[in-house]
Amino acid sequence: MTVSPPHTVMRAYVGTRKGPDLRDVPLPEPGPGEVLVRVEAFSVNRGELGLFARREEGWRPGQDLAGTVVQPAADGGGPAAGTRIAAMNDYGGWAEYAAVPLDRLAVVPDSVPSGQAATLGVAGLTALRALRRGGSLLGKQVLITGASGGVGSFAVQLAAAGGAEVTALTGAHRTLDLAALGATTVVSDVDLVSGEFDLVLESVGGQVLNRTLKMVSPLGNFVLLGTSSREPATLTISSFVPHVRQTLHPFWVFGSGEPVSQDLADLLRLIETGRLTPVVGWTGFWELLPEAMDAMRERRVAGKAVLVVEGASDSSDSGSGYGPNTEDGGA
Repeated sequence: MTVSPPHTVMRAYVGTRKGPDLRDVPLPEPGPGEVLVRVEAFSVNRGELGLFARREEGWRPGQDLAGTVVQPAADGGGPAAGTRIAAMNDYGGWAEYAAVPLDRLAVVPDSVPSGQAATLGVAGLTALRALRRGGSLLGKQVLITGASGGVGSFAVQLAAAGGAEVTALTGAHRTLDLAALGATTVVSDVDLVSGEFDLVLESVGGQVLNRTLKMVSPLGNFVLLGTSSREPATLTISSFVPHVRQTLHPFWVFGSGEPVSQDLADLLRLIETGRLTPVVGWTGFWELLPEAMDAMRERRVAGKAVLVVEGASDSSDSGSGYGPNTEDGGA
C-alpha cells in the first residue's frame, strides 16, 4: 500500500551561510532502496551547528529523524506504508518529508514516542558504539566526559546498564541528575576525577583530554569523540607514559562501520523496555529551530534538542511542553 503525499512541494530547512532557512522545496524522490517518510520529529546535534558556515548555499541539513513511511521502497523491500520509523540520514531530515535508505532506519515500537525515537541517530549510536570499544563493561571502571550532553547522557545509561562503575564529568552550564541515569560518581571539574579507568569516552578536548588520557589503566581504552571546548590538546609519546599499552580510538559515527538499522533497533528496544530514557532538554515546534540552536551553542540544553514538525500525525511527546524543558535540565 502506498499513501501518496498531498503535494509535490513541501517545507524544509535549507542551509545558508547564516544558518537554516525554512523554504518551499520540491518533494524528494526516493531512489532505489529508499522509502519516503513523513517526518514527525527531528533532533539537532552539536556537530551540525557549525556546518552552515562551511557548506555551500542550498544544502539540506538534518540527520536524525522519526516519522511514518508514506511510500515504501519501489523494490518491495523494507517497511510498508504507515510504519513508524527512526533513522539516521546523511542529510535532508529537517523537512516535512525525507527520503531514507532502508539500511539507515529501524521500526519504532508502538510505545515509543517519535520525539524520543528522533534522538537516537548520531548521539545514541555514538554512545553505543564508543562503549563497544571497551569490550565487556561488567565490573569495569568507565569515565565519561561531557556527560550531560546528548552522547554523554546516553553513554552513562548504557554503560551502567552494562554493569560498569560510571564516573560522569559534567560542565557547570547544564544541570542533569546523572546519578539517576546510573552514574556512580558525578564531578564537575576534571581536577576532582581520581583513579584509573578501563575505558574513557572523551568529548571535551583541551586540558580535559590531556588530563584524562593519563587516567587510563595500563590495558585500557581511550575513545576520542570530539572537542566541544574548542580548546587544542597537545599529544606526544610522553602523554601515554606510563601506560604505553593503552589503546587510543579516534571515533566518528559515520565511519564506524556497524550496521545502522540493527543498532537503532537495539536502542529502540531498550527504550521500549524502560532500560534507556532519552534526555530531552529542549522541545519545540520546528519553526523555533534557531532558538534551539542558540540554546545549544550557549550550553543551556542537557541531552538532546527535539523539534516537532507541525501537522505530523504522531504525538511526539519527548518532554514537558514546548521550549526549554527545565525538568530535563535545559535551563
